[in-house]
Amino acid sequence: MAKGKDVRVTIFLECTSCVRNDIKKEFAGISRYITQKNRHNTPSRLELRKFCPYCYKHTIHGEIKK
Repeated sequence: MAKGKDVRVTIFLECTSCVRNDIKKEFAGISRYITQKNRHNTPSRLELRKFCPYCYKHTIHGEIKK
């Protein structure tokens, strides 16, 4: 049986508040997390509340293209 596209894919989540504000701090960077999602259950872009070490608080991290 031929295998098609994988159902479970690896995605990157990026902090939306760091990207919007473009904060210039001592430690320049953007918070990113790596996780997996199921294409059949969540076909749209994934957004989760995760901790951002650059903002020092929990913010919304959205899925980005890689």
